[in-house]
Amino acid sequence: MQDFLRQIRERVKRKEYQISAHAEIEREAEEITIPEIVEAVLTGEILEDYPQDPRGHSCLILGFTNAGRAIHSVWTIIPDGRARLITVYIPQLPKWIDPHTRNRSMTQ
Repeated sequence: MQDFLRQIRERVKRKEYQISAHAEIEREAEEITIPEIVEAVLTGEILEDYPQDPRGHSCLILGFTNAGRAIHSVWTIIPDGRARLITVYIPQLPKWIDPHTRNRSMTQ
C-alpha cells in the first residue's frame, strides 16, 4: 500500500496526473483548489485500498491542507503511467463521522 502511495505522490510532484471529469465537478462543488488537493496527497495517508477496483488499483487518501482542511481523494495510475484523480470531496456527515471514520450506518 505504501508503495502505491509513493508512486502516486511521485507523479503528482512531477505534475504527471489528470483530473477526471467527475473529480472536476466534485472539486468545484466543494470549492477545493488544485493546490489543496496536491497538499493533501503529498502529506496524506491511505484510508482505504481498492486493489480489485474495475478501473484499476485505486485508493482513498486522506490528507490535510496547511490550513487544516481535511480532503479525501481517490487515485489510480492509468495505463500511460500518469496518476488519475477519480474523485475528491470533503469528508462530512452523513457519510463520514470524522475524516478517518466512515459512518457504517450509511453503507448498510
